[in-house]
Amino acid sequence: MAVAMAAPSPFLGRIPSQLGKPSCGQWIQNLVRPYRTKALFWEPRKAVEPPEMDLLLRDFTLTESGSKGDLANPAKAKQISVSVVSSISEISSNDWDACCLDATGPEQFNPFLSHGFLSSLEESGCTVKETGWVPQHIIAQDECETILGVVPLYLKSHSYGEYVFDHSWADAYYSYGSRYYPKLQCCVPFTPVTGQRILLRDTEYKDQIFDILVSAMKDLTAKESGCGGFRRKTTVYGKECQMEDVVALGLDVE
Repeated sequence: MAVAMAAPSPFLGRIPSQLGKPSCGQWIQNLVRPYRTKALFWEPRKAVEPPEMDLLLRDFTLTESGSKGDLANPAKAKQISVSVVSSISEISSNDWDACCLDATGPEQFNPFLSHGFLSSLEESGCTVKETGWVPQHIIAQDECETILGVVPLYLKSHSYGEYVFDHSWADAYYSYGSRYYPKLQCCVPFTPVTGQRILLRDTEYKDQIFDILVSAMKDLTAKESGCGGFRRKTTVYGKECQMEDVVALGLDVE
């Protein structure tokens, strides 16, 4: 296992710079010297290149039934576009965290789903293509560019950092001459916490947005499988009540 180090982080602790047994003076110096873990690798890094594709997945039109007695305006239409971003930095922290807060509620806010935590993984070099984690986050926004839903999604070339290992699945694929990797995975990297994974603003359209985002993950899997032999599977790790809806719409959960 190799360890890379960088400047201090609010998320990760400090560690001494030497692995041997330093003198008392060196030990005290190391304790006050700031470091943070930049990346952990259990085997040689495997870079995975996402296939070239249009980052706009699809446009949708949502309708809301008009209020009772409103015969002049029986329905309101809302245009929704779904796209993929290659870094969470392309989304404002306010927009991402608003989806996160509405999805979990203020009393159960999950810091590991926050923009700050996920962006720190990208900026520190933990979730980048060189380590086999390519961000492919999905966002849904309306015609006013208001973000109504987000999905933390990664294209992976291995099964490390997941805490639910699927090596037996990979072995089964290879034994039949098929490829298991790369795979798309909706998860929080390196963190064995449960919770929502499809993050929605609390709007009257949220149920429709949920279905749209699940469909978008299926569309992205199909696009990537058609651009280089990817397996047609997206894995979602998350909260049980949400996973039931994901299974009903045709995705795998673990």
